[in-house]
Formats: sequence, structure tokens, C-alpha cells
Amino acid sequence: MLLDVAVSPDDRFVLTADRDEKIRVSWAAAPHSIEAFCLGHTEFVSRIFVVPGHPELLLSSSGDGTLRLWEYRSGLQLHCCDLASLRAPAESKDHKGLAASRITFWGQESCVAVLCDCVPAVFIFQLDADTQQLVFRQQLSFPQRVWDVVFEDGRGLWVLQDCREAPLVLWRPVDGRWQPVCESPVSQRLSSRLRGDWAMLEGSVSAEDSFRSLYKATFDNMASYLRKKGERLQQQRGRKRPQSPPPGPSKRARPGPQP
Repeated sequence: MLLDVAVSPDDRFVLTADRDEKIRVSWAAAPHSIEAFCLGHTEFVSRIFVVPGHPELLLSSSGDGTLRLWEYRSGLQLHCCDLASLRAPAESKDHKGLAASRITFWGQESCVAVLCDCVPAVFIFQLDADTQQLVFRQQLSFPQRVWDVVFEDGRGLWVLQDCREAPLVLWRPVDGRWQPVCESPVSQRLSSRLRGDWAMLEGSVSAEDSFRSLYKATFDNMASYLRKKGERLQQQRGRKRPQSPPPGPSKRARPGPQP
């Protein structure tokens, strides 16, 4: 099952992500010719994103709860971040729900924002191009579910959330910390327009657990098989056990002729 597609900036390669945990790098002119595989995820790959300004780098997210950085032409993994480890202990029960539904990049500050499926939080990373590493900066938490995020040059991070009173919020870095801009005329004007079409907006993006059906289920059928096999063996041994002869009259010696 194909889950996401990206194209290299020079249009030479087509990158695809699928449910079988792999990322395929194919030639655009001959898609059957595979340049490389990016292997390492252990669950479906939900999103892939070629980093603007760094055409050799690829970001990917998966149902295994990791965000990974690749040099995709060689299939080399440069960095892996476990998103569950960044959350509070009460929030990080398992990695399910930490598959990214959106990855976006802000070249002005070399920031990466990751929005995960059905999680009311956005993870902010700094991309260190020299060391080719991702540095975690901050988790933005929200009282409602977040529907989408996108960076805008010169402004900051726009966050669309499931909140009719303030559906659209602008966040900016202030002294190294991301903070919401409460009195933004642009966000107030856009929020007013969104409230006017709220029923249509809510119905189009409020699907729950959009990635839940992609997790591969495992079944322990060996315990049932071994139990039934043991029962069959016991029945077979019972049928083959030799039967003891039924008790009969005791034999007595006959008296012989007396001398």
C-alpha cells in the first residue's frame, strides 16, 4: 500500500513510502530501476519529506514512532529520533499514534515541525546541516486536536486546531522558545473566515485514528495449537494402552488317584 510520494528537486528520482516499512528511491525516467532502499523503520512509513535547501536529505516518519534523517541516494540513515522518548511518561505509553501526518520545514531558522496522528502536540527540531543531525528543541502542546501545521516565511508556524473560538494560531520563536502570537490581526481575520465555514471544515478533517488500521496485527496461535496437539496425543496414547484380561474363575488342582 502506497502511503506517500516525493520527488527529488532535480526531478531525477521518485521516492515512495509504503506499508511494508520501506522507502524506495527509483529513477523518474525508468521507475522500475531502483537506485536505493532506505531501510530501518519497523512499521508503515506514513510521511516522507525532501528537505528544501538540502536536496540530498530526506525526512521520514513511521508507525514505529521514530523520525529519521536519510541520505536517500545511498540509503544511508543519518539520524533516528524516538518521539515517544520526548513525551512525558504519562503520555508515552507506546509508540502508536506517533506516526507523522505532516512534516514541514522552515529554511529561515532551519526548523522542522512534526505533527503526529491524533496527538495534540507539535514537535520542533533544529536541523544541523553541518553534522546532519536533528536536535530536539520544544514540544508545543494544545488542549484540542491539531489538524495541520505549516511554516510561512517571515511569520512563523501556523497551527490549525479543533477549536472553533481560535481555529488558527500563529507561533513564533521568542528568545529561543516558541510562543503563540495572541494579538495577530492576520490570524484573527483568518479565524473569522474559518468560523463561518466551520461545519464544512470540521466534517472534512475530523476523521479519528486515520493510521490505526495500518498497524500490523499479530496473533498468538501457537498456544492454541500446542494445547490441541497435546490433547490429541493423550487420546492416541489412551487408545493404544493394552487392556488387562477380565478376571475369571480361579483354577484348582484336580485330585488324583489315592495310593
